[in-house]
This record gives sequence, C-alpha cells and structure tokens, in this order.
Amino acid sequence: MKIKRPILFPKHKKILEAFGENIKLARKRRALTILQVAERAGLSRNTITGIEKGSPNISIGAYFNVLRTLNLQDDFLKIAADDEFGRKLQDLDLLTK
Repeated sequence: MKIKRPILFPKHKKILEAFGENIKLARKRRALTILQVAERAGLSRNTITGIEKGSPNISIGAYFNVLRTLNLQDDFLKIAADDEFGRKLQDLDLLTK
C-alpha cells in the first residue's frame, strides 16, 4: 500500500516550519543536543531533525514527545484553544435563530 504524504500550501508549510524552529530554539536554550532529545523522547535523530525543520510527515505524537521532553507539554493544550472563528460562527448562528 502506498503511503499518502500530506499536502500543504506554502503559507501553511511556513507555519509548520516556524513551529519547528521554535522547538529547535527551546532545545538550544536548554543546552540539549539533538541526540539527547532523541533518546529522551524515544525517537530517532532523523525524526528530531525533521521536527525542527517542520516536516508534515512526522506524527503529532512525535511532536508531543519532543515537547514533553522539553517540558513544554502544556503548550500543546494551547493549540486551537482560542477558536475565534468558531465563536463568530456560533454567535452568527445564535443571532439568526
């Protein structure tokens, strides 16, 4: 069976790349090597490199394990927490009823 690769628009790819860069900076601030993070997260060195480049081909679980290793797991809860667009849609629906 052929593996499907996610397709991202360039502006969305840049967001993922910025996320990877933030992870890389967090690792460097903690003075950890890629190998140390890989061992602590239970991932390969190549996977960590891919995460730091913002690869869309890496599972969200791997991203989470790296955040956990850097003690940033609570930041994961911030993703989609402020759903401004969803609230506007909901408010619009409430106004039309």
